[in-house]
Amino acid sequence: RSGPAQARLSTASTAAAPEDAGSIRTTFYEQGSGDGYIPAGTGSIKNSTSLADSQVADIISRGMPFGIELHSDEPQVLIMHTHATETYELADNGWYDPDFTCRSTDNAVNMTAVGAEMARVLNAAGINTVQDTTLHDYPSYNGSYERSNETVRGWLEKYPSIKVVLDVHRDAIEQEDGTRLKPTLQTEEGPAAQVMIICGADKGGNLPNYTQNLRFAAAWEAAMEAQTPGLTRPVMFAYRYYNQDLTTGSLLIEVGGHANTLDEAVRAGGLAARALASLLAQTA
Repeated sequence: RSGPAQARLSTASTAAAPEDAGSIRTTFYEQGSGDGYIPAGTGSIKNSTSLADSQVADIISRGMPFGIELHSDEPQVLIMHTHATETYELADNGWYDPDFTCRSTDNAVNMTAVGAEMARVLNAAGINTVQDTTLHDYPSYNGSYERSNETVRGWLEKYPSIKVVLDVHRDAIEQEDGTRLKPTLQTEEGPAAQVMIICGADKGGNLPNYTQNLRFAAAWEAAMEAQTPGLTRPVMFAYRYYNQDLTTGSLLIEVGGHANTLDEAVRAGGLAARALASLLAQTA
């Protein structure tokens, strides 16, 4: 790793914990198997819809539904953030300050930092990628998806060449006792946050082309697990929307959770993008 992202990487802190500090527990999510889970390479898809598992398996067996142009003058991928102000632990303390909101308008430490690393990796691989850093959830969280919908439509109108739209978020996983979980794996580069793709299914006609998104999700899931085993949690295939009707390559990806550190998330974003670059290059 090199460049600006390296400078943002946090290190272990010796800061004293406040009296009301909360607990953080590192965890690792395994792939699913059996009823409700469909293999995607060595990864898996959690089927939370009314479709039979066999139907989902048939859909994803068709492979990638689109191709991209390598070294194109026109953008092929758009990275954006409906909840751009989501952020992470900024030091590896092993505890969290309950007064820390896990939100920031500083693009050096919020979701746009993760998206910037993903865009860097894709562009370096010859996949023309643009990033939108609009803070759709600031100053108001309500209406974030309506605002990001307008943003994406504007990019697609300007650049019809865009095939892939990635809405990059982070999760927030907390137990009843307040312990925050950070999904993490060890890699050659260091600890990285686990990631999870979310793909919506059609409900009442809101996602008429969802099968293409699902095929893309399955292919990316398989590519990530092939390159970095353990990087992913099972794909969530459910009745979600998330503006995934705008292209047939629209997905939401959760990069870690609010208990992960920023460096773990940036590293995970780079690994996810590296796998995506390999996948998209095969379609060119």
